[in-house]
Amino acid sequence: MNKAAAHFRTITRHRHEVIKNCIRAGIPVQGLFHDLSKYSPAEFIVSCMNYQGTRSPNEAEREKKGYSSAWLHHKGRNKHHFEYWTDYNCTTRRLEGVDMPINYVIEMFCDRVAASKIYMGENYTDHSPLDYFEKGKGKRLISEKTSHRLEFLLIMLAEKGEDKTFAYIRHLMNRERRRKLGSAVKKIIK
Repeated sequence: MNKAAAHFRTITRHRHEVIKNCIRAGIPVQGLFHDLSKYSPAEFIVSCMNYQGTRSPNEAEREKKGYSSAWLHHKGRNKHHFEYWTDYNCTTRRLEGVDMPINYVIEMFCDRVAASKIYMGENYTDHSPLDYFEKGKGKRLISEKTSHRLEFLLIMLAEKGEDKTFAYIRHLMNRERRRKLGSAVKKIIK
């Protein structure tokens, strides 16, 4: 199979797995729009040229060029990546992680689980996404709150499995929706 077809198949399988996870998490619309930029020429062509099938093509592009143009394009358009949520802090005069809204943290969780399943295949366990997270812990430019939220969900997955974790996530999202609705009603009443 040529690289373009193989890459298309990989990203589509990944996307479908994320959609399933997002439906289970109670955010189906986010699942439907997940990673559509991967099909854009800016990401797809470069990723096809660097496709290996066992890891992200972005890694291969970084090894060749010192950066990944596909990743820079991708992270700037997809709010489920913590890298999207960085900004300059005027007080510290540094680039810092900004707290992600909970719905994007949930989508990031769904993405991590799906990526682990696709890239690890039969070696996947519910502990795999947590293992991946822990390898990079302390090295990421991510807000502390966002990191804790993601880690909490990954630990729950590792310890309690998918069914209990997705049930908890749906409860969390329903509570968030009720909170937002209550705030909107209060604004209308005022």
